Amino acid sequence: MTEGVVTIDDAEHKVENNTWIVGDDEEVIVIDPARDAETILSSVGDREVLAVVCTHGLPDHVSGAIEVAARDEAVVALNRKDRSLWRETWRETYPDIDMEDEGIFGVADVELEVIATPGVTPGGVSLYVEALGVVFTGKTLLADGPGKLAGEYPALADQLTAIGERLFTLPGDTRVLPAHGEETTIGEQEPHFDAWLSGALTRGEGDGDGDDDAPAGPLADGSRVAGIKLNLDDD
Repeated sequence: MTEGVVTIDDAEHKVENNTWIVGDDEEVIVIDPARDAETILSSVGDREVLAVVCTHGLPDHVSGAIEVAARDEAVVALNRKDRSLWRETWRETYPDIDMEDEGIFGVADVELEVIATPGVTPGGVSLYVEALGVVFTGKTLLADGPGKLAGEYPALADQLTAIGERLFTLPGDTRVLPAHGEETTIGEQEPHFDAWLSGALTRGEGDGDGDDDAPAGPLADGSRVAGIKLNLDDD
């Protein structure tokens, strides 16, 4: 976990981000390298970084990508639909790999399967590792429900479709490892799905924070960040 400060309505707030490292004693893949590359590389240690995989292109989640990848000349992967978001942070470069749905990354004898889960961002993905019984969901699904951007759901219908059709078809004991906050499981989240479809999220019920209009305090999901604008132009 790394943390940083974002400014909202001229007030500073602490945001905590999860970066996940998958591998063994020799090699790793780093998922969502947020903010503090030095801390992330310290956790990696002497192991070789094979790839840096970004589940989405929001600035606080990709800000460590270039430095983490550069140490071992690793590749950086992102869905092409989030390129415009990437360029808000890295104006002079593009990721090395345009991830696509059902793509595969391999490390330490396990496979990470790319699952397209758009909604919070157009190119949002999750990474399912069947051998480990985990799915890395980025901002698509958090322990308190579907993730948001700036306190809103940019494309809630797409997000719920992705959650229902792609994530809730995984085994119930699959661990959900998100980009923010505590882990959960598919089985713990799936019973809430009907309420989400019925409008509980947009009524302010069942969304986990109890007060979407609160102007201050820790931002557990890291979503209410001023100045982030979605651009649906792939270029």
